[in-house]
Amino acid sequence: QVQLVESGGGLVQAGGSLKLSCAVSGSIRFAVMGWYRQAPGKQRELLATISSSGETNYADSVKGRFTISRDNAKNRVYLQMNSLKPDDTAVYYCNIGSDRPSPYWGQGTQVTVSS
Repeated sequence: QVQLVESGGGLVQAGGSLKLSCAVSGSIRFAVMGWYRQAPGKQRELLATISSSGETNYADSVKGRFTISRDNAKNRVYLQMNSLKPDDTAVYYCNIGSDRPSPYWGQGTQVTVSS
């Protein structure tokens, strides 16, 4: 059973920072990993991806503010979020970073940005 456990969310003021962590039960050595978010009433959005070699891609909404990273030895993926905005408020999830994510979604971690 694949398990994805997100952590690090919380309440932060606009302009603040948070670092999210994703622990994966299986090996991510060869997988493109990504971070997603879903706000109430909105579709789930793919924010950032990182390949096994470290190549990254970002959605325009977060480019320049968020940084995705990975530690293959620890099977962990991270998302450093800076200059947070109220529009960033959502539940954040990690998964395979593609149009075919694993169906084994974690519980996500809530990020709330106050203004």
